[in-house]
Order: sequence, then structure tokens, then C-alpha cells
Amino acid sequence: VALDLFEDAYGARYPKAVECLRKDQRALLAFFDWPAEHWIHLRTTNPIESVFATVRHRTVRTKGALSPTTARLMVFKLIMAAAKSWRRLMGENQLPKVIAGVRFKDGAEITTTPTHNVA
Repeated sequence: VALDLFEDAYGARYPKAVECLRKDQRALLAFFDWPAEHWIHLRTTNPIESVFATVRHRTVRTKGALSPTTARLMVFKLIMAAAKSWRRLMGENQLPKVIAGVRFKDGAEITTTPTHNVA
């Protein structure tokens, strides 16, 4: 619905932008096919990026002094230290459903109601 409103408002002035959004509409809206509890985790890659930024910073600073083995050990220890501050996944109870292939629409589980035929 919001994409339709955007197209109505800006389609004449920005046809290429509207075409791009329409072409990638499914990928853009895939976010809503996950449980609503997981949305906060899907919004950003900052936790991943910040961990690897720390690792990159440390390995660049000590580049010449490391063998491959000590570099792996240092990366392991840096990630283990960073993991202490990670937040727990919200909605972890939804993970078995996601893994099992349960479908979600707008963050809510899609449930089908069986039709009963009375004889």
C-alpha cells in the first residue's frame, strides 16, 4: 500500500525510482516475512560490523608480529571478548518455527484453518 502511495505521489517525476522499487519490491519487503520479535535484529548489521572492526583494527596494528596461528588465536580471543556484550536474540522461541519453514506475514505467523465438511 505504501509503495502504491509513493508511486502515485512521485511516479510522474521519478519514474526510474518507482520502477526500481517495483522491480525489487519482493526483496525490499522480505523483512516482513520474519517474526516481529526478530525485526530489531534484522534492521542492522552493526553488531557484526563492530566485532569485525575491532578484529581488523587489532590485526592491522600487530601485523608483522603474528604468525598465522597466533593471528587465529588473537581473533578468537577478540571475538570471545566481544561476545560477552552481545544481546540475547529476542523471540528465540520463534526460531524452531522459522527453521521448520513456518510462514510469517507482517511479523505474524500465518495459520491456516482447516475447513470441516459436515456430512
